[in-house]
Amino acid sequence: MQFEPFVPADIAAKHCGISRRLLLAMARRGIAGAYPIGCGDFRHRWVFRISELSAAIDPRLRRPPANDNQTLHDLRYDRAKGSPR
Repeated sequence: MQFEPFVPADIAAKHCGISRRLLLAMARRGIAGAYPIGCGDFRHRWVFRISELSAAIDPRLRRPPANDNQTLHDLRYDRAKGSPR
């Protein structure tokens, strides 16, 4: 396992292409890769792991297709069952 440093909210938000405020709101809701620093009722600082944030935001990083020819559409749509609607 390779060491990955924690980064502050402004750097993590810049990496994700979202505002710092939105990232902190997502952290309070429990997005993966967000870790509170401090104890008690109010946490004043959050730190993040970039790789975990990327995996939480981009579903393609969470689960690779079963084979190289299979796309995300193929994973969701089963031709034998028909349309999901």
